[in-house]
Amino acid sequence: MKKLLIAEDEDSIRKFIVINLKRNGYEVTEAGNGQEAIDKYEQAGGNFDIALLDIMMPEKDGTEVCRYLREKSPSIGIIMLTAKSQESDKVSGLLMGADDYIVKPFSLTELIARVDAVYRRVSVSRKAEDSKTPDDRLVSGDFKLDYRLRKLFKGEEEIELTSVEFQLMEYLMANPEKKLARKEILERVWGKDYYGDEKVVDVNVRRLRMKIEDDPSSPKHLTTVWGSGYKWIP
Repeated sequence: MKKLLIAEDEDSIRKFIVINLKRNGYEVTEAGNGQEAIDKYEQAGGNFDIALLDIMMPEKDGTEVCRYLREKSPSIGIIMLTAKSQESDKVSGLLMGADDYIVKPFSLTELIARVDAVYRRVSVSRKAEDSKTPDDRLVSGDFKLDYRLRKLFKGEEEIELTSVEFQLMEYLMANPEKKLARKEILERVWGKDYYGDEKVVDVNVRRLRMKIEDDPSSPKHLTTVWGSGYKWIP
């Protein structure tokens, strides 16, 4: 069963989401505020595939909950809900470790598509982890991507990645010195049927740079190809 935690303080929106996700095969746990979401996550032993978090909530907001869940579980899929379309809301959630965001109001079709897409990435990541052997790694310069541990190593330094970050690094490292357009990266990592825009690529690259670069403001490995996309330099 696909297990999802939703934290949304508006009852009507939460009930709408819960009913329709259940109809689409999800086992849903509800929370009316951020603290309740954390409590229910703990009560369930963290046994969730996806968390759907409203940004504006009482007690603890969505970004606080996102940060907490990401520290507890690199593999959980996290989607932020926001009633605002401002860039800062989207970026703040993604930088806290979210995989995607949905701006209210949204259609049922968009909601299901975005949740299903994140679930597929989480599922593929976990299946890959189970099927790989301890020696199965992708090596690029000083960087080693360990499929079994779902972690990145820079020399002897261990770098923990989210499911999206892992897939993004895998694609970059498998294509060294190649110019990769944002659209190409988006289709490869997020899927061809992804509803969102290319900004999600930029924010995840920014997040990766904070983890792998000695100086994220002047990257040497994950470089920008101006007007196009990005390039991986081992």
